[in-house]
This record gives sequence, structure tokens and C-alpha cells, in this order.
Amino acid sequence: MILQNDTPNIDPFRFLGKDGEAAEIIRTYDWSSTPLGRVEEWPPCLRTSTALLLQSPVPIVMLWGEEGVMIYNDAYSVFAGSRHPALFGSNVREGWAEIVDFNDNVMKVGLAGGTLAYRDQELTLHRKGFPEQVWMDLDYSPVLDEEGKPAGVIAIVVETTERVLAERRNREEYERLQNLFSQAPTFMAMTSGPEHTFEMVNPEYQTLVGDRQVVGKTLVDAMPEIAKQGYLDLMDDVFKTGKTVRRAAERVMFARTKDAPLVERYVDFVYQPIRDERGAVVSIFTQGSDVTERVRAENHQKLLINELNHRVKNTLTSIQSIVTQTLRGVQTREEASKAITNRILALSRAHNVLTAENWDGAELRAMVVSSLEAFQVESREAIRINGPDLRVGPHAAMSIALALHELATNAAKYGALSFSDGSVDVSWQLLGDKFELDWIERDGPTVVPGDRKGFGSRLLLQVLPLELQGTATIDYRPDGVAFNFATSLEAVNDRPALEGV
Repeated sequence: MILQNDTPNIDPFRFLGKDGEAAEIIRTYDWSSTPLGRVEEWPPCLRTSTALLLQSPVPIVMLWGEEGVMIYNDAYSVFAGSRHPALFGSNVREGWAEIVDFNDNVMKVGLAGGTLAYRDQELTLHRKGFPEQVWMDLDYSPVLDEEGKPAGVIAIVVETTERVLAERRNREEYERLQNLFSQAPTFMAMTSGPEHTFEMVNPEYQTLVGDRQVVGKTLVDAMPEIAKQGYLDLMDDVFKTGKTVRRAAERVMFARTKDAPLVERYVDFVYQPIRDERGAVVSIFTQGSDVTERVRAENHQKLLINELNHRVKNTLTSIQSIVTQTLRGVQTREEASKAITNRILALSRAHNVLTAENWDGAELRAMVVSSLEAFQVESREAIRINGPDLRVGPHAAMSIALALHELATNAAKYGALSFSDGSVDVSWQLLGDKFELDWIERDGPTVVPGDRKGFGSRLLLQVLPLELQGTATIDYRPDGVAFNFATSLEAVNDRPALEGV
């Protein structure tokens, strides 16, 4: 006889189809204490859904019925942390009490047949005995019963906290680097690919290249004049070989705007290759400094040293000439000593004015005042100085200073400055590209030219015109000497050696 109805010997949990911690909990849990009732009484849809979630490696929790009774798999137990295994069989609103409003909405939408999807949803959970911020991708969908009505909600839970925090750290680090990049005192740029497309440049780089947009453009498109100067070939070599390139005081010609003329700059720079995880060069980082002013200062200093050497030689020659010419026109040693000393002191005063200007020239008015200071009378304005502002070169300044000293010396000895009421007008004027200097004595004794031509006369009528490529005349008027010197403005500027510095 065949026995009928041997159901009691059949395992009621055979539908689980999987061993594991979650499956074992389901087997031993007192489901009769929950709204689900004994497992033997579970509807097929609940059994099937439970079996499916147990098979998944992805964290899944099922919220069954109006209460949202929780059943989940092993992957979800890891997500639950210290809340596991107490969450099993609990109502979701009580199991996750800190987000009751969130889960209340989930249950209402799911049991109404709706779905929900969240990406990087931020929640505060108490999984470790204290509140912590977590981020998750959450997908909710209804579980239908045999009649096609929603009986529960399936939730796929993927925690993204680690990725979100890593992205946040990367973003903050990127922003920090961007901040450092933008505030760096040196110029910086990043180019990518073999075409050297600009990805980013800092303000100092933008200042260097002028008013034009370079980001998003290749080197050739953004700065064709740079590519033509050999820098494209240099970057190509860095990209191909992966070798760092360093240059110091390199001359570069920039067009600061599209149609502007080229501007000369000098830069120190480094081309640093950037590699990917496989070791291939993918970008080039450019960093450097605009050292134009330093290079120009160094070149200027070299020119000044050369100019100073030239001036010192000229000064020694002038002193030699002063001594030789003076000795020819004096009768006694004392007279020679005094004349030589006074003329060298005049030369020294001119040197002082030029030294204050780094031998880069001098204001003519300052040079005239310095040359005639020793001949001024305290009680009255014996020497009147008048003329427009004019900067003269070192050579012209020295020559004019010596000429004025000779005129003043003669005036103090024999001319207007030897009389108590005598005076001198020193003036200069510019007539187009011409320069004229006048020395006019007034209210002095009648002066007649002597038979003997001394150093002073030769200096005024021969040396000065020769040195400054001009003409000089002396008129012996009844009340004093009138001296006129005329030359070109270019001659008194005498700056060709310093131009372009």
C-alpha cells in the first residue's frame, strides 16, 4: 500500500536553494512572530523573491507588506554592519529609525506600484553605534503577488561612500592644486597629446603670451610664432623621448595680440613630461619665469661697464690734456698748480653729477648749476641760468662743464664776475633739432682778446666744437664777453652706445 500525504517529511525551506548565513537565519527565525507568519504559509511570490535575492551577490533587501518586514541576503548583511542580524524580520521603519521618513516614502511609492532610483544618495545611518554619513545607489521596485498586485518592495543597495569620498578628495585636491597653480609666481601651462593642446594655463602664463585665448588650442594654432622659433620641435622631442628639457635665459619673440608686432622676452623654463599608468607620455607640463628684466639689466650692466671703461680712459686723457695745455700757458709753478687743480675739480664736479645718474647722462640744468656753483655770489644772483629741461649724454655733459668752468674762471679774473655789479646770463635753447648755448656777460669791464691763445681759448673754440661736432664763437663786447656754441640735438644726447638696452 502506498502511503498518502507524506508532506511533513518535506523540508519547508527547500525553496531557498542556497546555503549561507542569511539562509541559515531564515531557517531558524521565528517568522510566526511577524506579519509574514510561518514559512509554510508564505505565498509563492514571497518564496520566489526570497530565493532570488539570496542568489544575488549584490546587496538586496526585501520589504514585505505594509510594515515592510525585512528579508535580505549575505551582501546586504555586510552593508548593515552592527545592525545585522537584528534587522532580520524587523519592520523597516523601526529597523532604520534614523531614516524613517525616507523609508516611509519608499513603502508608499513601492506598494502603489511605483519605482524609485537614487544615485549617490546621502543618508545618515547608525550602523556602527554612531551616526555616519553614507552615500548609496538605491533602486526600488514593487514585488507583485499572484494577482499582480504589489505585496512588497525589493531594494537593491550599492554603497558608494568610498567612491564619493575619493572623488570629493580628488576634487578638493584638484581645486587646491588649481589654486596653487593660479597663484604661482611663475608661469605654468599643461598641454596634452602629440599636437600639444593647451589644457590649462595660469595667470602668469597668460600675462606672458598676451591677450589671446590658448586653452583648447594646439601650440601651432594658439601661438604660430612660437612654433616657428623651434619650440614645437623641442616639445615634440620631449613627447617622443620622455626626457625633461631645461633652458635658461632663452630668447622668445611673442605676438601679444593677433596682429601685433613681435615682442622680445627672455625666459627660464622646464618642459616636464607627464606619463600615464603605462608609462607613456601623454602631457607636457611647462613651468618657468620671465627673466627679461634680469637679462636686460645684466646686458645693461655690461654696457655700462664698457662705457665706464671708455669714460675713464677719456677722463684720463682729458686730465693729461689739461695738464699739458695748462703748463704751456703759465709762467710759474704756483700758477700751474692752481690752474690744474681748479680744472680737475671742475672735471670732478661733472663726474659727481654723472655718477649720481649711473653715467647714463645728466640733466643739463643740474650740470650747469654744479659747474658754476663755486662762482656764485652769496649776496646777489651774479649768474642767472635759464633754459628748457634737457637731458644730455655723459660726453656732452663733461665737455660743456669744462667749457663753462673756463668761461667762469675768465669772468672771475678779467670779466663781469670781477666787478661788484657784473653778472652773467647762461641760457640754452632748442630750435628744432638744433641746440644752442649762450654765455653773456653784463656790466663788466671791456675785455679785449689777447695775443696769446691759452688753454681756455683752445678749449672753447677748438676742442668743444670738435668734441660735439658744432661751432663756437666769442664776441668781445664793451661790457663783457659773449660766447655762443651751436650743435645738433643728437650730438648733445650722445647716447648711441646705450640705445636698445
